[in-house]
Amino acid sequence: MQTGRNLTLKILLPLAIGIAVVVWLFGREFSLSDLDRVPWSGRTVWALSLALLAVAGREFGLAWRFRVLTDGRLSAMAALRVTMMCEFTSAITPTTAGGSAMSVWFMHREGISGGRAGSVMLVTLLLDEGFMALAGSLVIVLLGSDALFGFSDGSGAAVDQGIRASFWAVWGVTVVWTALLFVAIILKPAAMSAVIRRIFSCRWLRRWQKKMDGVAADLSEASRRLRGMGWRWWTKAAVATALSWISRFLVVNALFAAFVPEASQMLVFGRQAIVWLLLTVSPTPGGSGISEWLFTTYYGDLVGDRSMTLVVAVMWRILTYYIYLAAGAVVIPAWSRKRNLQ
Repeated sequence: MQTGRNLTLKILLPLAIGIAVVVWLFGREFSLSDLDRVPWSGRTVWALSLALLAVAGREFGLAWRFRVLTDGRLSAMAALRVTMMCEFTSAITPTTAGGSAMSVWFMHREGISGGRAGSVMLVTLLLDEGFMALAGSLVIVLLGSDALFGFSDGSGAAVDQGIRASFWAVWGVTVVWTALLFVAIILKPAAMSAVIRRIFSCRWLRRWQKKMDGVAADLSEASRRLRGMGWRWWTKAAVATALSWISRFLVVNALFAAFVPEASQMLVFGRQAIVWLLLTVSPTPGGSGISEWLFTTYYGDLVGDRSMTLVVAVMWRILTYYIYLAAGAVVIPAWSRKRNLQ
């Protein structure tokens, strides 16, 4: 009973934050008469179908990656369950925490050993961080800083500069974190394990020493397993990662095709890399509140109409966030009951 109550509270908190921000934004910018300007047509339905296909592509990529990284030890359905539960965990925790840590437990309950599950978690971190670092670099090179950050036309220069500075700070941290993961997992695991043990042997950090000794041991074990994997294994894992992230970005492209077809699809896509990088440091569960504000602020110039921007933002959050709250609320309790019975 207590677990169910806690789960309900964790679902309601981000839901309440997101709805509060949406209501605030709509109260300032929207009236019911604006709905008449929403361009419903056969093209709209077709584009929204593509958005749903992109959502499916995201889940397929993540589930496929779990299958690859566990060498097929997770069945297709088990990999999909783990994917959905990780998505749900990410939705109810601050994005700085995410669902990666819980993925170890989910995989272990699906029959994957703790050591292998820990290896999978480390690789998913490396691949995700590496993809975002690369994506951030590519969009800057291909689209240019002015196109990505010149969205205010001088009317909101402080916000413009704030988002620009935040991006560079987060991108820099992501690059450094990716490099550290690569060194720790692939190049110098023994040296990194020794550094971890040394740091947490200090008097003021000693309370976490036992836990971090376990992390160092897991790191060494994971590295031994991963360094023996061939290039085909790594290629499939990287392709699955790219598929999941690109599909996530394409959700917005499909929404713009539905509601703002005149917008530059390349710029819409490129700005998604900026948005998701910034959301990795959101302190709210699943980026609730911050996501809605960031989207309406950052994409407003491409839409032109503030009311239409809000419509697209709400659709985006439904397809990339609220759908996982709903799915997790169904999957998690059923999965927990099944595992407890076993």
